[in-house]
Amino acid sequence: MVAFTVRLDDDEAEKLDRLASKLDRPRSYLAALAIADYLAREEWQIAEIEAGLSEADRGEFASADDLARVVAKYVTPGQGG
Repeated sequence: MVAFTVRLDDDEAEKLDRLASKLDRPRSYLAALAIADYLAREEWQIAEIEAGLSEADRGEFASADDLARVVAKYVTPGQGG
């Protein structure tokens, strides 16, 4: 396990301290959870972007009919878009 310093502005530090107190956990525990959550989200998003770019590089695009079907699911006539 690695320890390092994170700098927070005073308001964020106070919020972290209040939450840690309410949950009866050390603030380092909550900070580690927040970092783990952030990393998981970013890794997922980057993987999805890279997969989309790979599809585009292979020329795998939706047809105009595919796009029209998707739009039709979410936009009703007369809704204005």
